[in-house]
Amino acid sequence: MRRSARPGEVRAGLEESLRLTVAALMQATGDSQRSVAEVLGITQTQVSRRQSGATSWSLRDADVLASHYGIGVLDLLSGPTRACEVLPEDRRRGTRPVPKGAVR
Repeated sequence: MRRSARPGEVRAGLEESLRLTVAALMQATGDSQRSVAEVLGITQTQVSRRQSGATSWSLRDADVLASHYGIGVLDLLSGPTRACEVLPEDRRRGTRPVPKGAVR
């Protein structure tokens, strides 16, 4: 018999999944915390705090990240495997030219 997850367990699971998903997408695209911070309009330190679990990602963050990576929000929230499967080819590391001096 499956027991119901307590609210804190569900939240922790989704937050951990989102952290892993963002890390996987950053790895797949070559994005740095600094470039993700620029997209979100926050500091690199704030991205670091979200990635370490010290601060939670917001729904706005999820929406902006999904748009940035060219995937749906539900794909982003489905975990790293799904998010990387639907990541457009032109967003993947090594498949697009990087302008000189661009931050990744």
